[in-house]
Amino acid sequence: MAAAESGVAAPAGIPSSAWRLRSDVWEYLGHVVRQSVAGPADAVGPLAEPGELDVAGEFARLLPVLEALEGYWAIPGVDAVRTLRELIERGDLAAAAAHLDDVAPRSWFPRPAGEEPESGAAETVAAPHVFQVLVVGNDGDEAEAAMRASLGSQRRPSDRLAYELVFVQNVEDALAAVLVNPELQACVIRPGFGWRTDRPLSRDLRAFIDGHLGGARPASPIDRITMLAEQLSALRPELDLYLVAGVSIERLAHELTSRFRRIFRTQDAMELHLTLLAGVAERYEAPFFHALQEYSRRPTGAFHALPVSRGASVLDSRWVGDFADFYGMNLFLAETSATSGGLDSLLDPSGSLRRAQAAAARAFGSRKTVFVTNGTSTANKIVHQSIVKPGDVVLVDRNCHKSHHYALMLAGARVAYLDAYPLDEFSFYGAVPLETIKSTLLAYRRAGRLDEVKMVALTNCTFDGIVYDPARVMEECLAIKPDLVFLWDEAWFAFAAFHPVYRRRTAMAAARELGRAFADPDRRAAYDAQQRELAAEPDAERAMLERRLLADPSRARLRVYATQSTHKTLTALRQGSMIHIHDEDFAASNAEDFHEAYMTHTSTSPNYQILASLDVGRRQVELEGYALVQRQADLAVHIGHAVARHPLLRKRFRILSTLDLVPQRHRETGRPMPLRDGLADMAEAWRRDEFVVDPSRLTLHIGLTGIDGDTFKHEHLMDRYGIQVNKTSRNTVLLMTNIGTSRSAVAYLVEVLVKIATELEHESRPSGGRGGVARSERRGPATPPLPDFSRFADRFRAAGDLPDGDLRAAYFMSYSDDACEYLSPAEVRRRIADGAEAISAGFVTPYPPGFPVLVPGQVITEQTLAFMDALDTREIHGFDRRLGYRVLIEPTIPAHQFEGES
Repeated sequence: MAAAESGVAAPAGIPSSAWRLRSDVWEYLGHVVRQSVAGPADAVGPLAEPGELDVAGEFARLLPVLEALEGYWAIPGVDAVRTLRELIERGDLAAAAAHLDDVAPRSWFPRPAGEEPESGAAETVAAPHVFQVLVVGNDGDEAEAAMRASLGSQRRPSDRLAYELVFVQNVEDALAAVLVNPELQACVIRPGFGWRTDRPLSRDLRAFIDGHLGGARPASPIDRITMLAEQLSALRPELDLYLVAGVSIERLAHELTSRFRRIFRTQDAMELHLTLLAGVAERYEAPFFHALQEYSRRPTGAFHALPVSRGASVLDSRWVGDFADFYGMNLFLAETSATSGGLDSLLDPSGSLRRAQAAAARAFGSRKTVFVTNGTSTANKIVHQSIVKPGDVVLVDRNCHKSHHYALMLAGARVAYLDAYPLDEFSFYGAVPLETIKSTLLAYRRAGRLDEVKMVALTNCTFDGIVYDPARVMEECLAIKPDLVFLWDEAWFAFAAFHPVYRRRTAMAAARELGRAFADPDRRAAYDAQQRELAAEPDAERAMLERRLLADPSRARLRVYATQSTHKTLTALRQGSMIHIHDEDFAASNAEDFHEAYMTHTSTSPNYQILASLDVGRRQVELEGYALVQRQADLAVHIGHAVARHPLLRKRFRILSTLDLVPQRHRETGRPMPLRDGLADMAEAWRRDEFVVDPSRLTLHIGLTGIDGDTFKHEHLMDRYGIQVNKTSRNTVLLMTNIGTSRSAVAYLVEVLVKIATELEHESRPSGGRGGVARSERRGPATPPLPDFSRFADRFRAAGDLPDGDLRAAYFMSYSDDACEYLSPAEVRRRIADGAEAISAGFVTPYPPGFPVLVPGQVITEQTLAFMDALDTREIHGFDRRLGYRVLIEPTIPAHQFEGES
C-alpha cells in the first residue's frame, strides 16, 4: 500500500480542529516505526507492505506537523517530539518505538497484546484528573523554566488533581491554543506578551483568529491584558483566568478584577498553585451526585415508602432477582423517598441540589437554572403556565413540539400560530422568518391589541437543524414590544453552549449579548438615529419590516427562558431536562408564579438518578464540553465528505446543504456546508445569516433509492444493521452525531450505506438479482405541499382579522358527548365540497417529529387532507385510521362556557 493511500495528509499549517489530525499523525508514525522495526516478515496492519513505504520521507513529512501541533499541548508536548526526532535521525527505531510507548496515550494507537510500558509518562498522561494550564507571557526560557519548577515544587501526593503547563508568547498563539487544545482548563497571563505568532497557522485558523480579534491592537499594557482576557473568555468562558504581575497588583486588581478570577504577584507560587487546583475542583464538584453516593454507602433502616430502596424487596425474591443482576446494587442503594442525608428536595432545594442547580446556571450562562425530571415536555408546560394567563396572546411556531400546544391550551392562551417556511421537496418545514414575526406583531399594534401579546415561543434549533439568530430575533421584536417574553425550546441544542461558534446562537448567550449592547452608550445614539429615519419614511411599517430594528435600550426588558432536553444531546438519563432563565423581572414579576407552576407539574417523588445524571452531565461539559462538541461536528463533516466522495454513495445519496435547507433570502453567505470549509467560514455564516444549519445534523436525501424514508429507517438501517435514527420524511433520513459518537460508529454508518448502495446498484442491472434490498420499483405520487396553519373557526376567534384563537375552549368543547363525531377523509371532503366547515376536535400529531398537523378548533382543509393521505409516518397521535377525524359538530353548548377567564 502506498503511503499516500494509507498515511496522513500533512496540512498547510495548523488547522482549527486539530484533534483528529494530531491523533492520526501519532498513530500513523507509530505504525511506521513499529513496522520498520518488525521488518517485512512481521509487518501487520495498514502498512503490511513496508517495501513500498518511504520511511524517511514519511518522517520528514509528518514530524514537522507534530512539532507545530505539540507546541499547544503540554503532553506529550514538544520535548517528546524533539526526542522522537533525535532517535529517528540517529536511526535507533527500536528506541523510537519504546519512546512512543512511553509518551503516547493508549487511546491514540493500540499496543500489541501483552505489551505495557514499565513506567513513566504514559501513566501520568492517562491519569483521569490531569489538566493543562496555558501561560501567556514573553519572559524568556529561563523565566518559563523557573515558573515550571516553582509550581512543580508545590505539588503534594495528596492532590486529587494535577496539571501541566503550556507556554506561549503572544496573543495569536494564546487564541490558537485555546481553540486547538481542549484540555486547557485555565490560563495564566503575564504582562509583556507579544501580538503575532511565527507558527504556521492554516488559512482557516488564521481567518478565524483575525475575525475574532477584529483588527483591535490596544497600545497600553493594561488594555492589551484586558483585551486578551475578553477574547479568551469569549472563546472558552469555562476557562479560569488569572493574572500574574510583578508590581502594582493593587492598582491592577482595581482595574482588572472583573476579568480575572484572581490576580497574583510573581512570588505567589503556592497561592497560584492552590488556586489553579481549586478552580478546576469547583467545576469537578457534582454536589447532588456526591451526596447520593454518600447516602448509598450509609447503613439505613427504611420505615417509609419505596420497598425497592436498598434492594429490600428484590434481593431475597425468588422471582425478580434478575432485576438486581441486570442493574446492579448501586441503583437500589441510591433509591430513597427521603430528603435527608444531604439529598435535598427538588420542590424546595436548600442544600446539595440547590448547589447543583447553581453550578448548572454557571455552566450554561443563565441567571437561574432548575432541573426537571419529566422531560422538556414538562419544562415547557412550567414556563408557559408561569408566564401566560387566560386571554394572553402567544405567538408560537405552528411546528413546535406538541407540549407547547398542550401547555397553551392548559394556560388558556389565545394562540396565534406562525408558519415556518416550507421545504416541500423534502416534506418538512424550516423555521419562522423574522419578517413573519415582526409582521404579526405590527398587525396587533395596528389593531390596538399589542398589549395582549405576552410571549413568543420558538424552537431553536429545529428537529432538522435549522438555527435561529436569537439575539437578532429578540432585539427586533423588543423594538416593537419592549416587554415581550421569549421562550426558546432548545430541546436539541443543550450542547451548543460549549462551542465558541454555536454558543452565540443560544438563548442565554444572546440574552447576555443584548444586555451588554443595551448598556453601551453608543446604542442609545444609534437607536435615536434609527427612529428619526423611520419617522421620515412614508410607509414606516414597511420600513420596519425591511430593516434590522434596534430596540430602545432604556425600555427593553430581557425576559428570556430556554428549555433543554439535556438527555437528548448531553450526558443525562432519559427525561433529564433543564430550564434556564435570564429574566430581568423574574423576582418582581414571575418568581412566585414560576414556583407555583413548578409545583403543579413536578412530581413529589422525583427520580434521584435523573437528578444526579444532570449534575454529572453539567460537570462533564464544563470540563470537556468543548472537545466533545467540536468532535461531534467534525465527525458529521466526515460523514458528509464520505457521501460526497464515494462514487456509489453519491450516486444514490446526498447530504442536503445549507443551500437546500435555507432559502437564499434568509442568508447573506453562500457556503453550502460552512464547517466543511473551516471554522472561520462557519463563524462568518453564523454571524451574518438569519438562519444556519447545525453541521452535526445531516439530512440524508434518499430520493434516488426508490425507498421511502420510513421503510429505509426501519427495514434497512435499524432492522438489518442496528443503526438507530429518529426522524424521516418521505425522501430523507435525519442522521445526528452527538458527544457520544465515535469514529468507529461513523465508519460503520458509511460502511452500511455503501452496502445498501451496492445492493441497489446490483439490483438495477438487467442481469442482476434483487439482492438484499427489497424495495418498490414503483415511485409513489409526488408529495403534496406542506399545509400551512389554515385558521381557527370563527367561533373561537376574536373579532377582526388577527389570527389568534381560543385553543382551550375548542379542546374542552370536545368533552361533551354530543359535541363531536368521526368523519372519514372522504366525508370531510364532501363536507368541504358542500361549502361547510369541518373543525378538528383535537390534536392530530404525526410522531416523529411530534408537532400537530391539526389542533382543536382548526378548520380542516383539502391541503391538510392531501398531506395526511401521503404521510408515511406509522405513529399518528389523535387520528383513528379506522374511524377517521374527530370533528366538532354544530355547537349545542356555547363556546364561551368552555373559555374560563378568557
